[in-house]
Amino acid sequence: MPKILTERAPAKVNLTLHVVGRRADGWHDLESLVAFSRGGDALALTEGEALALSIEGPVAAAAGPVSDNLVLRAARHFADCFPNAKLGAFHLVKRLPVAAGLGGGSSDAAAALRLLARANAVAPGDAGVMDAACATGADVPVCLMRRARMMRGVGDELGPLIALPPLIGLLVNPGEPVETKAVFARMKIAPGSATAFGGHPEFSPDMPAETLVAALRKGRNDMESAACLLAPVIGDVLSVLGAAPGCRLARMSGSGATSFALFKDCRSAARAKKAILRAHPSWWAKSCVLN
Repeated sequence: MPKILTERAPAKVNLTLHVVGRRADGWHDLESLVAFSRGGDALALTEGEALALSIEGPVAAAAGPVSDNLVLRAARHFADCFPNAKLGAFHLVKRLPVAAGLGGGSSDAAAALRLLARANAVAPGDAGVMDAACATGADVPVCLMRRARMMRGVGDELGPLIALPPLIGLLVNPGEPVETKAVFARMKIAPGSATAFGGHPEFSPDMPAETLVAALRKGRNDMESAACLLAPVIGDVLSVLGAAPGCRLARMSGSGATSFALFKDCRSAARAKKAILRAHPSWWAKSCVLN
């Protein structure tokens, strides 16, 4: 029987996202504290078969053409970095909304690289694996380890892993895709210029939850205003989350349209989820633990 390996592809949540400038080549420089949920998509690799990808799940239809999927792109870059590597057939269960600011595609690609590394007895921290991640997409490198850390530049500058205290969260997406390119265009930052948004708060590995949340409140998501202009429903989501009993912080993740809220406990998050889905049954909502 062929061997089947499995990996989780969790949601990536930008707890903060500061846009500090735009390079002369047009790329934007970021500073972001990234954390990950404990749930998300699921990816399996069947060893010994030809490279392929099948997709199922609640949002499979929105994942786009299989040939353009980041899982296959990551596998091809892995093969470029490891010419004698064994590949295989992937099966993706897609649960995270698409174009939602949760890094779902990047997390899927990172999961594919972890599976291929295991199948070929390559350490996940191997330089070749990181090279394949960088070649696949800007957010793929930070998704490789699935652990909180600072991400800077265009996603290529990664700080050390941070052991954050578990954060009780609720993710809400109103079902309106938002393209990152469109949000950046709306921000109108000229190439070669810095922004006036200011610096980033400091985080330390031993911060208790209350201190961490207080530090997060000093941060921002600089893409939030532009995204809200493109998709005003994001503002509705933020208002609903911010008004929920027990909410300590509500903010958009990534370039939208998913927003997250941090709650004082699991019960408060569960009550908020139930109330939100009752009032907005077409929205996607998922309670989670971030770390």
